[in-house]
Amino acid sequence: ASNRQLMAFVMVLSWSRMIYLRFFLGAPMECFLRGHVGAFERFGGVARVLLYDNLKSAVLERHGDAIRFNPTILDLSKHYHFEPRPVAVARGNEKGRVERAIRFVRDSFFAAREWKDLADLNAQAKEWCEERAASRPWPDDKKRLVKDVFDEERKLLIELPADPFPTILMAEAKVGKTPYARFDGNDYSVPHPHVRRALGVAASETRVRILEGTEVLADHPRSYDKAQRIEDPTHIDGLVKAKRHGRKARASDRLTRSAPSAKDLLALLAERGANIGSACSQLLRLLDEHGGSILERGIQEALEKDMPEPNSVRLILDRIRLDEQRPVRKPVDLPDDARIKQIVVKPHALSSYDVLGKTSDTEGGESRGQ
Repeated sequence: ASNRQLMAFVMVLSWSRMIYLRFFLGAPMECFLRGHVGAFERFGGVARVLLYDNLKSAVLERHGDAIRFNPTILDLSKHYHFEPRPVAVARGNEKGRVERAIRFVRDSFFAAREWKDLADLNAQAKEWCEERAASRPWPDDKKRLVKDVFDEERKLLIELPADPFPTILMAEAKVGKTPYARFDGNDYSVPHPHVRRALGVAASETRVRILEGTEVLADHPRSYDKAQRIEDPTHIDGLVKAKRHGRKARASDRLTRSAPSAKDLLALLAERGANIGSACSQLLRLLDEHGGSILERGIQEALEKDMPEPNSVRLILDRIRLDEQRPVRKPVDLPDDARIKQIVVKPHALSSYDVLGKTSDTEGGESRGQ
């Protein structure tokens, strides 16, 4: 399924009337070029002159006989050694053989035809060209078939070059803060380390490759829909692992900033083969329950007694709370925002507020409580 418009590319040899037919989704220049290359390969050669309508893919500007060709068509003609020749404006009779061939395609091939997808439609078009269209009577002599006359015309065509004209579309795609490159209205995933940069795109008819220099970062099937997200599972797995590692790193950083001795405790647990992730989670819960300064005291005592397990720290903190008659801290519900949850609040020394209760002399010699 695709929301692109279905377009037909038709090329007809003027003498034999042999037809080349191929369908594309949309009509960009890359499809126009692929139609030419496919036709030349199907015919086994190139005609010396190709007649065109005055479409923008071939003619950018025209004033009478003054014609400014599309530079890409000129490159194509140089590669295959043919002469591009636009027909006169509003002179359909100059390409009547093409017009009749298009009518023949519409009535004989396309009418009431069913297909599953573009590949199936083009497979049917290829078979129709080689069978039905090639076996029709030759218009100049009904006793002969088009395919027989084509066998004679093929010998007069210009020989094909060693390599076909390149039809890979090269473009640039900017990757934002999410690991997706936008190309032709769709988003293609890239490895997460390559965000916030401009990457290259090499798009064939069926594949989209994302490049950084000569390195291929991603290779996806091409989508002709719009607003689709095409993902490589390995890119998503890498992103999930990176985020998970980042969350653990942020949690560990919050713990060690609130209770610096937690770093030594975790290192000691690692030497003993303990589960560091579980220990870090338990210590974070103790941090929320008791606060940073009390947790630091509990960890230091646990290290002094060579009992670096989180459960030992919890027992020490419960004893400190009972000895000092500290109230139980109630957890505060915070918004689901990592920027808020990762904030570390260090208690301010209350002694600095004592100056507010002292009196100070004023200019009039009076004292006034603050």
